[in-house]
Amino acid sequence: MTLEIVTFDRKTATAEEAAAALGADVAQIVKSLVWVAERDDGVQPYLVLLSGRDRVDPARLALVLGESSMRRATAREAHALTGFSIGAIPPIGHIQPIRVVMDPDLGRHPVVWAAAGTSSAVFPVAPRTLSVIANALVAPIAEKRP
Repeated sequence: MTLEIVTFDRKTATAEEAAAALGADVAQIVKSLVWVAERDDGVQPYLVLLSGRDRVDPARLALVLGESSMRRATAREAHALTGFSIGAIPPIGHIQPIRVVMDPDLGRHPVVWAAAGTSSAVFPVAPRTLSVIANALVAPIAEKRP
């Protein structure tokens, strides 16, 4: 598979910055967030993919993954677990295998934009293709909006 990488002259480390640089809706930006479950032998990492307009519901995420609780990884943990810095974490290509969960709300758009490993690079991808290349479990993990 070939991915078209789009680069910017400035950092786009947040969903809002990426959407503005692309002229896209913030809902089309893929947030790639590292969450962890605490285990006796250390942390179990998970990568969460969701729309730039959404927030993770930790209870829903824990339920989907069969964990008792979840927390957002620290910046240091996220880098150590993926090889990338927060704001640049792509949905694929990590330094170690990581289980991926993708919120189905990303499927509302024909194309979404995901980080490509730096805070100034993204790539367009169809949500279905994203779920396949990331080997993602697709499940509702976003907070419900009023």
